[in-house]
Amino acid sequence: MAVLSLAAADGELRFAELKRVMAGISPKMLAQTLKALERDGLVARRVEATKPPRVHYRLTGLGMTLVEPLRGLREWAERYIPVVRDNARAFDGTL
Repeated sequence: MAVLSLAAADGELRFAELKRVMAGISPKMLAQTLKALERDGLVARRVEATKPPRVHYRLTGLGMTLVEPLRGLREWAERYIPVVRDNARAFDGTL
């Protein structure tokens, strides 16, 4: 979700902006996710030397290569999650 949120921004987003766009994610989980994406070279981080520091995130070229596959996965999930849930309910009812 962070990759798609950054892709939709078409540039940089600050941490607070990302948190707002990704409703329901805790600050800790967002920070861990961004750090992992940065470590893997998918996200670049830029810090402004202000008080408090402003931290900006953007997708790298490598990160941009994930956008289309993730959009496809999101579309699949939106289409088929109701079927998956129905299958799980039916399976759980037979146990």
